[in-house]
Amino acid sequence: MSGDTLAGLITDAAQRLERAGVAFGHGTTNARDEAAWLVLWRLGLPLDTDWIRNGHQPIDPDAAWQVQALIEERIRTRKPAAYLTGEAWLQGVPFYVDERVIVPRSLIAELIAAAPQADPIDPWLGPHTHRVLDLCTGNGSLAVLAAMAWPEVQVDAADISADALQVARRNVVRHGLQDRIRLLQSDGWRGIEGRYDLVLCNPPYVNRLSMATLPPEFRAEPALALDGGDDGMDFVRHLLAHALQHLNPDGVLVLEIGHERPHFERAFAHLPVVWLRTSAGDDAVLLITHDALAWWAAAAADAQQPAAPATGGAPGSTATAGDGTPGDTRRAP
Repeated sequence: MSGDTLAGLITDAAQRLERAGVAFGHGTTNARDEAAWLVLWRLGLPLDTDWIRNGHQPIDPDAAWQVQALIEERIRTRKPAAYLTGEAWLQGVPFYVDERVIVPRSLIAELIAAAPQADPIDPWLGPHTHRVLDLCTGNGSLAVLAAMAWPEVQVDAADISADALQVARRNVVRHGLQDRIRLLQSDGWRGIEGRYDLVLCNPPYVNRLSMATLPPEFRAEPALALDGGDDGMDFVRHLLAHALQHLNPDGVLVLEIGHERPHFERAFAHLPVVWLRTSAGDDAVLLITHDALAWWAAAAADAQQPAAPATGGAPGSTATAGDGTPGDTRRAP
C-alpha cells in the first residue's frame, strides 16, 4: 500500500479529500496542501518538512492508522482542518484556534506583514500613530500582527464574543504581548472609548444569499462572525456611522469586505475611499481617512450626498493605493 511511506500517506490523503469534495479556504486552497498539513501534523513533523524529498521515509503502521483516522474525521465532519489541529498560520505566525472563532485568513494581514517597506497603509501612518484598534478581533491574530509590525503602538482588540476573547487572550499570551494588547468586550463601538490613529476591521460581511450557499466548512464557523445581513453591510453601517467619533484627525480606518464591493458601493455611494491591493485583487480591502468620513458625514447631514467633484471636493481618494499619493482623486483604471 502506498500509505507505507510519508509521500504515500499524503498522496492517499489528497485523493480521499478530492473524492469527498471537501471545501478549502481555511489555510489551504487545494487537496494536496491540506493533506500534507494534516499528515505532517498528525505525525508530529514540522509543517515545513520537505516531504517530497523525504517521501520515502517509512511510517509506523499505528501512526499511519492515526493519519487515516484524521483524514476520515476531516471528511466526515467537514470541519476546517484548523479546528482539528487547533492551530492556524497567518503570515507565517502561528495562532491557536477552535470552534469559538473563525479560522484567521484576513487579507489585512498581508498589508500589516508588508510594513514598513512595502506597506500600502504606511503613507497614512507616522510618528502620530500610537493607538491601534482591531475591531472584531476574533482570535486576536490581526492585533498580534499589528503589535509585531509596529513595536511603538498600543493595541486594543475588541469583540462582541466573550468566547472569542478567551481565544484571543491565549494568542496574546502565546506571543508575549500582554503589555501591548488590551482585550475589550464590545458590541461594535458600544464598548469602545477614546480615539485611535489606526482602526483595523475584518467584520461580518457575508450577504444573506451567500450565507445560505456556504460549504459546510464555512458553516462550521460562528455565524456571528460571518453574517452581514441582507447585503452584507449591517455591521459596516454601524461601523461607519460612528467611526468619526473614534478616529483622531490624522487617523485612518482599514476595512475588509471580501467580495462585497458592489454592495459596499451601493450602500456608501459617495464615500471617498482608497482600495488597497492584496493577493485577492484591489476590491476586498479599503482605507478611509478621517477627513473623508467628516466630509461624508457633513454631506449626509445636509441630506445632499453629492458626488465628489473633480477638483476641490471630497478629501481622500477613490484610487487604488499606489496609483497616486494620498489625496489623489483619480480612479484607478
